[in-house]
Amino acid sequence: MLFVRIALGLVLAYVALVVLAWLFQERLAFPAPRALVPDPRRVGVANGEKIELVMNDGTRLVGWYLRAVEGGEGRGKAVEDGIPRTSPHRPSPPSPALLWFYGNGENIATIWPILREFQPPEAALLVADYPGYGGSDGRASEAGMYAAADAAYAALAARPEVDPRRIFVYGRSLGSAAATYTATRHPVAGLILESPFTNAAEMARDAYRILPRFILRLSLDNLGRMKQVRCPVLLFHGTDDQLVPVRMGMQVAAAAAGPVEVVLIQASGHNETYEAGGESYRRKVAQFVR
Repeated sequence: MLFVRIALGLVLAYVALVVLAWLFQERLAFPAPRALVPDPRRVGVANGEKIELVMNDGTRLVGWYLRAVEGGEGRGKAVEDGIPRTSPHRPSPPSPALLWFYGNGENIATIWPILREFQPPEAALLVADYPGYGGSDGRASEAGMYAAADAAYAALAARPEVDPRRIFVYGRSLGSAAATYTATRHPVAGLILESPFTNAAEMARDAYRILPRFILRLSLDNLGRMKQVRCPVLLFHGTDDQLVPVRMGMQVAAAAAGPVEVVLIQASGHNETYEAGGESYRRKVAQFVR
């Protein structure tokens, strides 16, 4: 009798776990850390401005837009008059631009120094907090992230100083799903992926082995979308990544329909790639976004 009670208790506990996982899986996938978006000028990013975007459903998003700076001068630094220098003799031609999608657990308030350092010379950069993240309104979800990606792309392409034919997309970790989504729905000149996973099903299989597959409602299907991506792809992955195994990055690279360059960051885990990649990483990004 005691054995039956124990067995029944374990079954009920497992059922409760499955129900909770089904109900709260988006909260697990999208932790949505909150933080006020800093004013770029106040933190020394002279070519930046704080922007607001509005999704189709009316959700307000907050972001940063970093203007391209001719010759790379003044980028991320305060200049004498507070305005990045441009040529006084002729208007600058439309510049390339980089649309940035950050990873899980990040927001603009935590990664702005990386945005400053990784902005390619003579290219603009736009990043927006996902719904429910940072300073943006709304609820964090897969559909919300994609809708935010559409709004961010439209805002960037509408900038008169940006060449819409040279919009590049960058996505790290969770943001790789937003990046591949954007690359299959909008014209992009190139796609940069950092630590991309294959899809939600494989990530769940690795992280939550005891849970049944049928409860998964998330897709986040990088692997499927890469079969539609024909633009050039630059892919970074840390060789010691324990969260998103490097084999997943290689599968994503192999699925691309267009040309792919893979850069392995040696001895780097999931969250050390920027530091471990260093100047070489930044140079690769700058050479790609032209």
